[in-house]
Parts: sequence; structure tokens; C-alpha cells
Amino acid sequence: MQNKLFCLLFFIHFVVLSQISITGKVIDQSTNNPLPFATVKTDHNAYALTSSTGEFVIRCDSYPVNLTISYVGYETKKFSIKSEDVVKVEIQLSPKQEDLETVNLDIPGSIASNIIKQAISNKDRNNPNKALSNYSYKTYNKFKITEDNQARFETPDTTGADMERIFNDAHSFLSEKVSLHQFNKGRDEKETVLASRMTGFNKPVYNVLGIKIQSNSLYKENYVIFNNRYAGPLSNRALKNYYYKVLDTTQGKRPAYVILFQPRRSKRIASLEGVLYLDMETLAIQKAVAELRGELNVLVNHNFKYTSEEKLWLPLDQEVTIRPGIGKQKVTLFGGQISVGRLGNDKKSFTGNNDFLISKTDFFDYNTKPDTKIKTQQSAIEIDPDATNRSEEYWNEYRTSAITEKDLKSFTVVDSIVQAQNIERRIDVIQSFNIGYYPVGFFDFDLTYPIKYNNFEGLRLGLGGLTNEKFSKRFRAEGYLVYGFRDAKFKFGIGGGVLLNKDSGSWLNVNYTDDLREVGSFFYLTDRRVYSLFEPRLVNIDFYYKHRTWSSSLQHRILPKLLSEAQFSVSNIDQTGGYTFINNGETFSQYKTAESTIALRWSPFSKFLKTPNGFKEIQDGYPKITAQYTQGYKGIFDSNFNYSKIGIKAEYIINRLNQSSTSLLLEADIASGDIPLTHLYHAYPNAPTKETVFQRFSVAGRRSFETMFFSEFFSDRLATLQIRHRLRPFKLASWFKPEMVLITRYAIGDVSNRDNHQGVDFNSLQRGYQESGFEINKLFAGFGLSFAYRYGAYHLPKFEDNIAFKFTFYLKL
Repeated sequence: MQNKLFCLLFFIHFVVLSQISITGKVIDQSTNNPLPFATVKTDHNAYALTSSTGEFVIRCDSYPVNLTISYVGYETKKFSIKSEDVVKVEIQLSPKQEDLETVNLDIPGSIASNIIKQAISNKDRNNPNKALSNYSYKTYNKFKITEDNQARFETPDTTGADMERIFNDAHSFLSEKVSLHQFNKGRDEKETVLASRMTGFNKPVYNVLGIKIQSNSLYKENYVIFNNRYAGPLSNRALKNYYYKVLDTTQGKRPAYVILFQPRRSKRIASLEGVLYLDMETLAIQKAVAELRGELNVLVNHNFKYTSEEKLWLPLDQEVTIRPGIGKQKVTLFGGQISVGRLGNDKKSFTGNNDFLISKTDFFDYNTKPDTKIKTQQSAIEIDPDATNRSEEYWNEYRTSAITEKDLKSFTVVDSIVQAQNIERRIDVIQSFNIGYYPVGFFDFDLTYPIKYNNFEGLRLGLGGLTNEKFSKRFRAEGYLVYGFRDAKFKFGIGGGVLLNKDSGSWLNVNYTDDLREVGSFFYLTDRRVYSLFEPRLVNIDFYYKHRTWSSSLQHRILPKLLSEAQFSVSNIDQTGGYTFINNGETFSQYKTAESTIALRWSPFSKFLKTPNGFKEIQDGYPKITAQYTQGYKGIFDSNFNYSKIGIKAEYIINRLNQSSTSLLLEADIASGDIPLTHLYHAYPNAPTKETVFQRFSVAGRRSFETMFFSEFFSDRLATLQIRHRLRPFKLASWFKPEMVLITRYAIGDVSNRDNHQGVDFNSLQRGYQESGFEINKLFAGFGLSFAYRYGAYHLPKFEDNIAFKFTFYLKL
């Protein structure tokens, strides 16, 4: 659905009236060696940068084609192509006759490597975030998705005409942003968006404001372009990731070394290639140019200015340009994905200089001695309440890059098209769909309810959801109704909430539920909104209990990184099977519980965007830690048992530049007191209790033990560890990149007073449970295969009973 939307909005196919493609190579006149990263421009401002082999491709409109070729340390040359018979040229540049400062380093070995080693050693002195205790600055960013104005559409219908107006008269998307940035050493940098506007939208699409388009610093370990990470050219592992070569030196008040960097392990490590201009005295970066060629063609520029008072090079401006490449790489925007690479594969679909996405940022108003202190545990980005209502005078005051007539037309032209095509509604649908809802008017339908299946209810059909801000900004109502065809029973839930504090997202809720719950299941309140199109483990569950529950809860964000929820509930419990609980000589198959629960979710390394609608997590950071405490009270509302339950889990994911990743999930749960089996713990088993391996063939779960049979183990003390190591994808074709994941899982636990639980035969986990296996994912339409083997203390006598062979299903929208 997302791809269709953005194809409609940005990528309507069109034909080219005229197109001239000039290819060439730039070399040294005396040595015939290629000159990498030379600049090639035309009179009409089309440009190209030569590759590491000195080659370039540039597109022009008509003959004659006048080229200007420049390269550091060489004479600039003009070259004219008057005939269409010339399609490939070789351009020779001659070195400038200058007395360049000699490179003298005492360390033996490669000159370039020694310079880089020293530059890495000097990073803390040259990086403003390390050298300054605090500082602030402002930025003006102009971000546009654009197309050459020669484009024309084949289709003469109304939609095509509207889209033609977008491309010819305006940019297909344009946004402007003015921000204040504040930095205190030892704390996260804070960005306050002072002004923001986007073509076609009355209010910002907050997903765009949260995108990391381009890193501000080249001193960090990773360089980020559109949330994708690449090895930094001055990272601590830079010499393992890059080759370096001194191309030249520059003269002036602050002479610099010009150093080429090229990937050593481009097939294994996401890398860039380019040139660094390093100050001869401090080895700080004066300027940087980098590129990435392949599925996307990316060109990055950084310029810095020297401040004599601080003796630092501070950012002056930076730009990233993305053009279609040879693959189908996608750029995420609005919660959907724009396929940039697709255009690059269609030679008839692109004209002019081939720029597709351009982001330019200017830095100004530096203050290296600000009085403001940044609070700890705050949002990384905050939006000023007046940011979307700034006047044209305000914009003119802060614009540092010229706004063109075509830029200004974008706001009015695209406004009308967005309204006519109802684009805001489509984006709203995409963003709601990503968290499991489909909005219709004032009501958001919950997509987890329409259809499910399990071994107790059989087919479970239903409908549910909650009201949105169109109904009320302070009140909400929610509910659902489902029907199980095998047990022939309706289940339902109804409730509502009132907003107590908008800034902290504090909601007071009251709910009533009449439904089923799996025996031994344990849910963290702060994790309740986990949406999946398909919940594979639920298919095989057949051991449930009935509950009728009244609950009242308070949701509150204590800090941007600390989410809490407190709940008090009273439940009437009935069994669906023959289970009974013996407590103090009394037998219970029906009982009542009264519980209070407090849950916390801490994301200390995540980054959050504060919007008028609340907080939005814009960058995942790990570990994420969740904790929950539940206390049961005997005698409160005639409840039968006293007990307590504590659960804590920690999730940690390591994402590597070679596209591999390792995730660890550690969870520990303890229950004590008079607690029935329904409220104990299981380890998420997912093996149906059937005779053969093929009868047990189903779909693997997300965090389940695939070889552990349902109802085989229950515990009142349980610890589990799951480790998943995803290898870098196997690129068998541009459209076929399967992924192998190595998996191992451990569980250990015990249960007290096992004889008090009657009617169910289960074991303890005190000897430790182990299984290992692998998944091969993304074989077809989100499907893959998994294999797991059970070993160790709970290995079963029959070999085949220790094996689980299943489908996997991972679908990223």
C-alpha cells in the first residue's frame, strides 16, 4: 500500500523529450593516472564527480556541451563538445606549478596512514562535542525531492496533469526547517525546531522531522545517511576499513592535506569513498567530500570554518544528494518507503542532472558560552508550539540558502494537489497501519481483532478499536467484540479514558473484559501494544482460562525515556479444562483475584521526538529494560489469594556495519504466595502435542521455544535467555536476498508445591532446557523456514520428538 501511494505521488512514468549522456574519464596528463573525485560541471549547473577510477557520467539538454573540470592541485580546464558523435571523452589535467608545503611526519610507514593515525588521535581536541563544554548554534535546512523540468507525462488524464504540474512548476516535495541546537558535554544534544513547513501539509509529518538525513560530524564511529550507517573515515577502526592516499596539499592561511579514502572491505562493511581536507597544524577536518555508488548514488559535502578564539573548525554547511542507482534501495519517509533505485533502472524515466533528493543545511549563530543547561532525560528533538505558524518575514530572517521561484511555487502548487488527491489521509492511514490501526473518521479500527485462529476457539472473528482525536482530544472510548466458532462463545471488552496531562501522555482508563487468557502467560503492561499482521504462536494454544475483569489504569510518561503504567484489577476466574488448585486444604476451580500492578519501561539510549501529540521514538537505543511488579490481595473484593509476582526483561541488539546483527533477550520472573497455575509462568512453548514432526509443522513464533510442547513446563521461578545472530544477507539476485539466523535458547526454573496443582501433568525446568537451530528468512513473500533441535537434560528418547521444522513469517511493510 505504501509503495503504491508514493508511486502515485512521486514516480508517475514519463517520457524524455531530449537527453544527452556524456561519459568520460579524467586523468593526469603526465602519468595517465586517473584522478578520483574531480568535479565536472556544465554551463547549466549539471555536475558530476568522477569515481575512484576517474570516470564520470553527466547528462545535458542540448549541444554544444561546455564542461568545466577542476581538481585540487591541477589547472582547471574547459572542454567543449559540439557534435553528437562524441559520446565518450578523455580529459587530461596538468598539475599546477606551486611550491606546496612538504609533508613531514616523524613516524615511519605510509604517509597517509600516519596522518590518519594522528588525526584519529587528535579527534577529541578537534571535535566540538569533545573540546567544548557547551555550545549552541542554529541551522536552516532545505530538503527537497525534485525532478528536472524537462519531464513530460504520457498520460493526458487529470491525475497525470496534476502530477505534471508538481514536477514542472514545483518540487514534488519540499520542506524548510529552522532549528536551535544546544549541546552540553556528557548529555544528549537537543534540537528545538523553531520553524517548519512542508509542501501540501498544514502541519508537519513528524516522521520527516525525526529522520537522521545526514550526520553533522565525521569524527564519530559511524556516519549516517537517511538512518543508514557507514564506517566513519576517522573512526577508531578507520585504518581497518579504508585505504588512504595523499593526493595533494593546499596553501593559504590554514594549509591542508588532501587525502583520498577508499573502502578496504566494501563487500563486508558499509563504506564510503571520498576526500578529506585535514588542517596541517591540528589535523582537523576543513572539508570533506564523499560518495556512495551502487543501489543508490549518494554525494556528501561538508564545509567547515575556522574560529580563532576556540581554535576549532566548526560546521559551516553540509549537503547530501541522492540519485537513483542500479538497485532498488528504498528511502523511508512518512512511515512509508520511497523506492529511489527503481528510477535508476529505467533509462527513459530520468533527465537532466539526475538529482532526486537534496538536503542542504547551513550552520550559523554559534555561541560557545551559552548559559542554558540541557536537562537530563529529555527529548532529543522538540517542536516549538509556533513552528508551523511562522510568517514569511520570519523565514526571510533565517534563510541562509536562496529560495528560488520554483521552491516558493512548491507550497501553493503541491498544496492543491495534496488536497485534491487526499494525500494527508493516505499518509495518516500508513502511519496508523504501522502500529496496527486503520482510521475511519473518528474511529481507529484495531487490526489485531478481525481474524485469528487457535486450538480452543477455532476460528475467532471480531471487530474492535478506539476513538481518535477527531472524536475528542481529551476523551477516548474503546471496545471489541469477537466470536469463537469452536467454543460458540462471544467475548468482548469495553472501556474508556480521560487525558489528564498532554505533555506527559497521562491517561486514566477504566475497562471491563470478558474473554479468555492463556494459562501461564505473563504480559508487561507497557508492552501491550505489540502489533503483528500474523501472530503465529497463537494458532497452537489450547489451554486457556476464562476471566471477567474490571480494571482501572494510569498511563504516564515519567520522562521521555521512562514509561510507566499502574493498574488495579479484579477478576473472576473460571477454568476451561479440569484444572483445580488446592490451597490450605480447600479446592478451587473458580476463584477471584484482586491485583495491583506497576510497570516501567526504560529506554536510556533511545532518542525521542516531542510533538504536540506526545513523544515519538525516532531512534532505537539498547538495552531496553522492562520491569513489572504485581501484588495479589486476599479479602479485597472477596478475592481468594495473597501472592506477588516480579518480572524483568532486558533486550539488547547489536547492529553491525556488515549488515549482520546479534540480539539478546534475557527475562527473569518470580512468583510467590498462594498462586494458582493460571497465574504462573511458561517459557512460550510452541510445539503442538501431536505424534509426528510433520503433524507439528506450523509457523515459528517470535520469541518462543519451538521444540517445547504446550503445557509441558510451568514455573514460579523462571529465567530465559534467547540469542539470535543474523548473518549478512546472501545476495543471490537483486530481488532475492535470503537471510540466515542462528538461534539458541535456554530456560531454567522451578515450581513450589507442585502437588497443589491438580488435573494437569507438567514438569519443572530445574535441570535447564536447551534448544538451538536456525532460520532461513525472506525466501518468498515474507516466508522462510526454521529448524530447531532440543538437547541437554530434557532431550527426549525419540530423536524425532526433539526436532521442530516450521515456516517463519516476517513481513516488513
